[in-house]
This record gives sequence, C-alpha cells and structure tokens, in this order.
Amino acid sequence: MKMKNIILGTAIALTSVFAFGQVDRSKAPVPGPAPEINIPEPIVFDLDNGMKVILSPNDKIPKVSFNLVMGSDPKLEGNKAGLSDIAGDLLMSGTSNRTKDEFDNETDFIGAYLSANSSGIYLSVLTKHMEKGLDLMTDVMKNASFPESEFERIKKQYESGLYSVKTDPSSMVSNAMAKAIFTSNHPYGEIMTEETLKNIKRDDVVEFYKKQYTPAGSYLVIVGDIDEAEARKIASERFGEWEGGVPFEKEYSKGVLPQGNRVIFVEKPGAVQSVISISFPIDMVPGDEDQIKLSTLNKLFGGGGFGTRLMQNLREDKAYTYGAYSNLDVDRKGSYINAQGSFRNEVSDSAITQFLYEFDRITEEMVTEEELELNKASMAGSFARTLESPRTIANFALSTYRNDLPADYYQTYLQKLSNVSQEDIMKMATDYVKPNNLNIIVVGNEEILENLKQFDADGNIEIFDAFGDPKIENTLQPADISKQEVFENYLMAVTQTSKMKKANKKISKVKTMKRDAVVVPNQAPMELKMTTYFKAPNMTASKMEFNGMVLQEEKFNGSAGVTKMMNQQGGFDTVELTKEEVTNKNKTASIFPEYSLLDNEEDFELLGIEVKDGVEMYVIRYTIGKTTTTTHYNKETSLKAYSETLEVTEEGPQSIVSVYSQFTDYKGFLFPKKTSQMVESVGMTATIKDVEINGKIDAKKFEVD
Repeated sequence: MKMKNIILGTAIALTSVFAFGQVDRSKAPVPGPAPEINIPEPIVFDLDNGMKVILSPNDKIPKVSFNLVMGSDPKLEGNKAGLSDIAGDLLMSGTSNRTKDEFDNETDFIGAYLSANSSGIYLSVLTKHMEKGLDLMTDVMKNASFPESEFERIKKQYESGLYSVKTDPSSMVSNAMAKAIFTSNHPYGEIMTEETLKNIKRDDVVEFYKKQYTPAGSYLVIVGDIDEAEARKIASERFGEWEGGVPFEKEYSKGVLPQGNRVIFVEKPGAVQSVISISFPIDMVPGDEDQIKLSTLNKLFGGGGFGTRLMQNLREDKAYTYGAYSNLDVDRKGSYINAQGSFRNEVSDSAITQFLYEFDRITEEMVTEEELELNKASMAGSFARTLESPRTIANFALSTYRNDLPADYYQTYLQKLSNVSQEDIMKMATDYVKPNNLNIIVVGNEEILENLKQFDADGNIEIFDAFGDPKIENTLQPADISKQEVFENYLMAVTQTSKMKKANKKISKVKTMKRDAVVVPNQAPMELKMTTYFKAPNMTASKMEFNGMVLQEEKFNGSAGVTKMMNQQGGFDTVELTKEEVTNKNKTASIFPEYSLLDNEEDFELLGIEVKDGVEMYVIRYTIGKTTTTTHYNKETSLKAYSETLEVTEEGPQSIVSVYSQFTDYKGFLFPKKTSQMVESVGMTATIKDVEINGKIDAKKFEVD
C-alpha cells in the first residue's frame, strides 16, 4: 500500500509538471500589471524661520533620527577649492560649549550616532536619550568653534591625502572626468590641490559656516519613535529660534559636450592596467519626465549585474576585465552618464573599441523585450525593497520638495517603470547618448599612449595631471652640487656636524638604536605602537602592535630576513627574503639609508633642483631591485622633505608617499618627529616618542626563525 501511494503521488506530480509544461518557454512571461504603492503620507510643516520639517513616525523600534539638510546651492570656491570639505570635517571638532573630547565622550555615553558635513547634520539616538542627543546636535548647528589646533590637524590630513591622489587611479579618473564635464567654472569641476589647500585659512572656514548653516530653505527630516505633537514641540523649541541669512542660490552650466570624441590621458607610472572612463553630460534634473526611462536604459546598458551589455561584452565574451559598469547621475546642478572599468594594458585599446561599439549599438538597435523586462523587474524589486525602511518615506518627501517633483511621483513610480517600452529606450538613446561626443579618459602606463590616438577626433591627446588640470612638465634646474654632496649635507645636518669626517665618526659610534613611535591611521580612532631596532653594522628589525598584540614584524640579520604579518585566522603569514632581496636590503641597512647608499654611488642619481611651493629642493632618485625611490632634500636646510616610493609587483605598482616634518634632536641626532605616509589611498601619521642610542638590545630581536 505504501509503494502504491508513492507511485500514485509521483504520477500526480508528473501530471502537474507536464500540464504546466505546456507553457511556451520560448517567450518571456507577460508581466502582470504594476502593483499599486501605498506610501504613507509624511507629516510636513514649516517653521517661521524658513525651515521645512518632514516627519515619518514609526514606533517599531525605540529610536529616532534627525537629518538636517541645508538649502544652499554649491558655491564656486576658486583658489580655495576644498573649503567646504574642510569645513564639513571640522564641524565635529568642538563647540563654544564643549571640546572635541567632551563632545565625543558625551555622544558615546548615550550610544548615539552623530555626523556632520558641509551640507548638514545627522543624529540617530535611542528615544530615551533623544533630548541629550538634540543638545549635542543643536550645539554643532549653532556653536561650532573650529579650534585652530583641529584646523591644522585636518589640513595636515588633507595634505597627506593629496599625495595619495597622485598614485590612486580612481581619484585620478574621477578628477579628470569632473574637469572634462563641468570645467573649473562649475562647483562640481573644482578640485582641491596643494595650492588651494594652502590658501584656506581658519577664518575662511568660520565664514563658510556662518553663511552655509542657516535655517531659511533648510529641511529637518525626523524619522522614528516620535509622534506629531512631540515633533512639533521639539522643532519649535530646538530649531524654531535659530536665525541666519538667506540661502545661496545660483544656476550653473549643465556641462560641456565635447565636439568630437576627446581623449584625456593621466599617467600612472608602472601601472599594469588602465582605468578607462567614458562620460558625457546630459541635460536632466531630478524628476524629469525622461528620468525613469533613461534609468532603465542605464540599468540594462551597464547599471549593475552580470546580464548588462557591458558585462556580457567586456567580461563574459572578451574576458578583458572583472567588471565594466555604467552610471547615470542626475543632480539639480549637473548630470552625466559614465561607463567605466579597469583593463590590462595590452587590451586597453580593444576595451575602448568595445565601449564605443556598445554606445553605437544602443542608439542603433532596438533592445530586446526579454532584456528590457528583466531589467525592469530588477529595478522594481530594488525600489520595493527600499520601502521597507521608514526613512525611505521621509526621504521621498525630502526629494519631492527639494526637487519640486509631482506629489505622486513616487506613488506612480512602478507604473511609469512598467510602461517603459522598447521604443522609449531607443528614443532615450538617440536623445541623450552621443557616441561621437564622448570624453574618453584613460589612467595608466605611458606605454599605451600611442594606441589611444585613434580614438581622438583630431588625434591630439590631452595630458592631464592627477588633479584634472593640463599637465605642465616640471623642468628641473641643473644642480649646483654633486649627488654625493646632497647626501653628505643631509648627514651633516642630521648629525649636527660641520664636516663629513665628523659626521662619519659620530655615525660610526652608534652601535645600537631603538626608536619608539605611535602610528595613527587617518580614518581610524586608534593608536598603533611601532618599535624599530638597529644594530651595527647592518641589522634591522621592526614591530607593529595594537594593544599589546603584534600585527606585523620584520627581522633582518644582515644575511637573511623575514616578514611576519597577522592573517585573518589569527596566525601569521611568513615571507622570507630571497638572496637578491637580502643583497638589496644591505644597500640601505643603516640608521640613515643615505649613509649606506654613499658606498653604492652607481645606485642613485641627482635629477636636479625642483622648486616646490617656493622652496628649492634637490631631487635624488635610486632604484634597488623593483623599488624606485625619489626623495626631495631642502636646499637651504639640507634636510629630507618628502619621498615617493614605487614598488612594482605582480599585482601592480604600490606607491608610498612620505612627508617628513618637525626634525627634533634625539640624543644628538635629528630625526623627523612626524612622518605622514600615504600607502596608496591609506593615510597614517607616525610620531616619535623616544629614541635610545647605544642601549642594550636583545640579540633575539634580529633572529630569523
């Protein structure tokens, strides 16, 4: 009987399968009608000072958030480009009522999240701590004090960050694209440089804050466990008495469309792959009647997922890259489309050919019904998921008011998306995509430059620097001393002697050295302890720790070396130096690398004198193994100012930029008390705490296991 039931059940199941199997699978399913969206209406009211309050109550979780958004348009900052960024980063650095430490401690005590930037302030806090959270939020809003010490600290961080821009291909391509599309006459085309950073003073930040932070035209979005009566009371008491000027308003160009395809190249020495960006401006503002249609085009073109045209062509078919994507950015003050990816040097030109092919194809061939419906379904699903967050409702309301959208814009979104047709996509492509008016930006190795000329309308490629400006070749002046003298002058300066003979004698007396430093990553509130050791003539070791836990350790005994680095499992990955690496290590194994390099004159060269920020500097370059180091020495003081190190690896070039400052006397020798480093895009600052000369160092520090 049991076997009978199994056979009978199987037969019924098979019958069902075959019955439903009569559906024609050669055609995509016909989509059903777009579902109606019932988005609760937020509560909206105005304060007398010009602030609009948008409330979305939700008592499921005992938390409430306040998002204050300023109403001013972006401003041109000219020779102080980057001012708004610095002002935004400094808002949380203290107020007239609280120091930064007090502010941070009070925020942590109530478990709140509070952040601020040049455009607004955001607070998320448990309902029971709401009043305290609002104390902190409104203190920043009204009383930010911008302490001079914090201003200088943030500027130093930005200074280090600007060094990393010169080696970060993502930053390079972004800067070039901004300048190409918007130019320096638009806020979106302004890029901070070392020069503009230097021009920014604390008074500029204070003035920006006074004009930017004003209630008129601003929005306060409240979401969470709070009812209308309490929200009105808080808005009136906490924000209603706030006063300020009129918000800044200005119209700008919608971007510059090139006359013919324009190729822009930014060099990244040693790069094994190119970052390619193809972009152009579009005349569109949020809520435009074409936005949903154009967004659909972008989605199927390259807007995410493996099924897009760019991914299918450049990754799946050609295997040129791991990913190629497109992006539609629609903004009140300037909009654009960008397609981008990273490609091996040898296929960079072929990749551009395929990008151009896809831009042509989207304007010439009707998209298939299947790919259109697939991508519309994906977009509908993404939109539906956003509705799960209470904050979405308030943000929809904010967008509706800020961008002057129809009141039912989001209610009817799915219906409009469902109605997008193949013909609509073709019209969007022919109206907005201009395959012969593109900015083709390539960041990569100079060896590919010649292959790019074919894509430029007039064959003249523009060379930009890392900050999006036309590159000016830096002509070095002839040096007035020899390369040996540059090193000798430096060694006499750090030993505080007047002759090289005395410097040699002083250095030769150093048998051991231990140096303790604290390393602080720019973007992380933590301190690392770094200890370095030296034992004459050529033994070195270093150890990086966090709360007593060793993260990385290096040992070199003159004839062998090893590096240990903590892995994700809590153990250590160990790499031993090769014979060649040992030989190379010995070339700089000294308390001062320059001291060892003097014995290897063929390994370094003096390039000349470079004038940087009005200061003359000798430029020395040396290559040891696969690592090239370029160092600048102040001509007047003979001290080291900064260095750039480029190591070529199988994964590509790795760049380290070091800036040396505050040379301080430690036991009769000058060492830079502060060294700011950028390792690719990661920044950190090392501060020397103590230097011990000729103390006892355990021989085990240099033992290679």
